Amino acid sequence: MAPLAVLHAVALALSLATANAVTVNETSTLYTFANNRISFNVLKTNGYIRNLLFEGISVLGTASGSAGQLYTDFPSDAFALTVNPTHQIVQGIDYAGIIVTDNDTSTGSLVQRSWFLRDGETGLHSFVRLAYHNSTGPSKGALGEVRTMFRPNGGPWTTLVTNAEQWAPIPGAEAIADQVQVQDATWYLGSTPDDAYVQQESDYWTKYTFADNQTNKAHGLVGQSSDGTPIGAWWVVNQKDTFFGGPYHVDLMVDGIIYNKQSTSHGGATSPNITDGFDRTFGPQFLYLNQGQGATLQSLLADAEQYADPAWNANFYDEIAPHVLGYVPTTSRGSFIAEVKVPHGAEDVIAILSANGVHFQDSPADPSAYQYWADVRNGVVHIDRVKAGAYRLTVSASGIFGDYVQDNVVVKAEKQTHVKATWVPESAGTELWRIGVPDKSAGEFKNGLERDTTHPRQPSKYRIYWGAWDFPNEFPGGVNFTIGKSVESRDWNYVHWSQYGPTYTRNDTVTDINRWTINFSIDSKTAKKLTENSAATFTIQLAAAKTTAGNTDANQGAWPSFPINTYVNNEAAPLVWTIQPYESSSCGERSAISCHLLSNKFQFPGTWLRQGDNSFVLELPHAAAVYVQYDALRLELQ
Repeated sequence: MAPLAVLHAVALALSLATANAVTVNETSTLYTFANNRISFNVLKTNGYIRNLLFEGISVLGTASGSAGQLYTDFPSDAFALTVNPTHQIVQGIDYAGIIVTDNDTSTGSLVQRSWFLRDGETGLHSFVRLAYHNSTGPSKGALGEVRTMFRPNGGPWTTLVTNAEQWAPIPGAEAIADQVQVQDATWYLGSTPDDAYVQQESDYWTKYTFADNQTNKAHGLVGQSSDGTPIGAWWVVNQKDTFFGGPYHVDLMVDGIIYNKQSTSHGGATSPNITDGFDRTFGPQFLYLNQGQGATLQSLLADAEQYADPAWNANFYDEIAPHVLGYVPTTSRGSFIAEVKVPHGAEDVIAILSANGVHFQDSPADPSAYQYWADVRNGVVHIDRVKAGAYRLTVSASGIFGDYVQDNVVVKAEKQTHVKATWVPESAGTELWRIGVPDKSAGEFKNGLERDTTHPRQPSKYRIYWGAWDFPNEFPGGVNFTIGKSVESRDWNYVHWSQYGPTYTRNDTVTDINRWTINFSIDSKTAKKLTENSAATFTIQLAAAKTTAGNTDANQGAWPSFPINTYVNNEAAPLVWTIQPYESSSCGERSAISCHLLSNKFQFPGTWLRQGDNSFVLELPHAAAVYVQYDALRLELQ
């Protein structure tokens, strides 16, 4: 006779096989999925999700237009939904899912959205597959923006949460009704001073205030159920390898809508060119709902962030991999370990695996490439679950100019790749001075990470509409910075504007601010090295540069490219660095301090320098709709 425990296990397995823990019901217009915690409807016409209930609470509210729904869309129009999608229902013992396929046979375009619900979990697993197979048709151009949105219309939500540091109340109806637009997607709300957002966060509202980079683990909305229980809704970014752009890429997170951005051009980001054979599955990401008596915003967020781990639910994802075409299972992944000797002074060291042969922010150049990163601790980094393939290894650190780069790092399936690397820092001689911290950000400068102490939430100033910080009043005539006396956080602005205004509080445009001056002194000992054989190197690292191309890469506007001129002392001809349209990013005006990263080195005769007082003038075109944001600058002498 079989042991009782074995019989019990067999009976349990049979019971689950005949009565799935996740139920699926079908009507003529929709499917209903439910476990014992949540339920939702999937519309047959377009695959949108409505009527999402969590413990009986309607978290999406009432559908109206596109609001009140969970869905994927394509603002750049590289892909589109058809009017006649197909549906595949997948059921296992402890899960159920749906694959909605829009197959446009006339163009060869395919959109496939997959949602899975597991027994006992209070969230939905999401995948998006995009494909283009047309050997005779034209390129579809850049993929542009693709996003999956939790877009409530009503519901229990009161608070926007980007991360543990950046959160604020949602502006109220009266504030929105009385708002004054100050630029696209940006409004002045100060006419309603009693509004919770205005009181706690800022007089200005823009969705870009709540952006973050790809190190974000979870972001979402917090509110209260009818009985006062705190409740949260979160996009948990448990796997980022199918995204593009690397860890520093910034995008929208939440503005009342919770965004899961598969691809974008925000911040000057590059997206892949869609040609015949393009086929990519994004995900998984996890839409998570939680609540708890006595819970706080921070505890709800921390609960969500624990699932931002690529190893979490890996067995489940392997199980459903046959149904999610393009998902890379564990058997096709390996691990990566590196021992890295980093330069003295390196802080916040990070290792990045990305497309082979190109900068990590340009990884869409290879539409099949994946990306990974992790902190280097005590000289060691370990990254698991890496898709088999060839990668570029980049090691980056705060405080060090440039990066360590190594191509052709091969990761094999079910194997461990071990790399030993020594990072020799860039050097062009003796460093005479530097401005800023090379960390791929303009945050250390005035109005960057500096706090706005006029509001209780004290957001970093860069997150607020740029017009709140009146540059011509703070820096009449532009920045005039003296090495050894001036302070970056006070005397160097986070944006070098060519022109400034108009803004909500300023009607005119100020144009005498395009020339910034750096003053420095050379002592007698250094001056002896200024011989005919000496060479000076001036390095500029930019956190962003904006031409009139904006984020489009297009040759448009009066200044689609522009020069940054550096005048050394009395030399008549400047050192010229021309910013191209494809290097442009709308950054500072979109509440950001790090976008498309750029770097340039000027070498010039050491004899251009002299003992005593010296000066550089950094010049942008006069009265042009362009700007730059410096990461760091330094002068070296060889």
